[in-house]
Amino acid sequence: MPWQFELLSPPYGGVSEGPAWDGSILWFTHIQQSRIMHYNPASGEVSVWRENTNCANGLNFDRQGRLYACEGGSEIGGRQVVRYNADGTVEVLASRFDGKRLNIPNDIALDPAGRVWFTDPYYEGAAGPWSFDIANKELDHDSVYRLDPITTGGYIISRVTFDTTRPNGLLFSKDFATLYVAQSGRREDEARQLRAYPVTHGGGLGPPTVLHDFGANRGIDGMVLDSEGNIVATAGWELGGPGPMIYVFSPSGEVIEQHPVPCKRPTNCTFGGPDLSTLYVTTTEGHLFRAQTERRGHLFYPA
Repeated sequence: MPWQFELLSPPYGGVSEGPAWDGSILWFTHIQQSRIMHYNPASGEVSVWRENTNCANGLNFDRQGRLYACEGGSEIGGRQVVRYNADGTVEVLASRFDGKRLNIPNDIALDPAGRVWFTDPYYEGAAGPWSFDIANKELDHDSVYRLDPITTGGYIISRVTFDTTRPNGLLFSKDFATLYVAQSGRREDEARQLRAYPVTHGGGLGPPTVLHDFGANRGIDGMVLDSEGNIVATAGWELGGPGPMIYVFSPSGEVIEQHPVPCKRPTNCTFGGPDLSTLYVTTTEGHLFRAQTERRGHLFYPA
């Protein structure tokens, strides 16, 4: 049966994104307002946790419960991957590659080795007025990167995809042997696909398998795993195709379920609640929805 979506926070006129569950609170971003928000299921309250986040988009927690973010950028800063420390400070993990500023960091995933993986597309307008001007793009590619921690502090950045244009959501399989990447182009000549890249022993990526091709319509934006290793993804739009949708894909790409979402374009999702059976969904209009499902999430944190 289709999932029933309950509106928790009405649209505010900008994109909501980056939902991340910490065991009791749902964290998400208001990109254009440069805010990170809290939703407390116990009280039903939505509140501002942090402001001036340089249009932060994707969020994720490491195994220690530390919060990481892709700060897409603003007129005064950002275009970087950061960690928000408990003392209120912000640690910049990466802001450049080959001496050039990153594009507009989008989504983030972590692995048991402490490595941080992120996508870096340039979507015009995604991070405020400055980003409408393509002349602000310094790199000549839109790629996925890996950040390796070094013992003396900081991270080494490595480019791991050479075939992506505007990579968006990314997600590890349960065994961390596969990295799922949403290849989410906007132009007619760009693919809109769910790709599965094998992770090599050295931390590189092998040639991908295309698990699903969305054709001319909007592809995947964000993804989360369920306990069976299936990929639960936001995709689709109001302009055509099946419409705004939550897809459930098997690891081999079979479409197991589709659940319409009452919005124009869903952006991201994650599981939460006491048994991780509640799915939270954000949208391009700024909604926060939740749906009770028969599935259970599989999160990196809390384990």
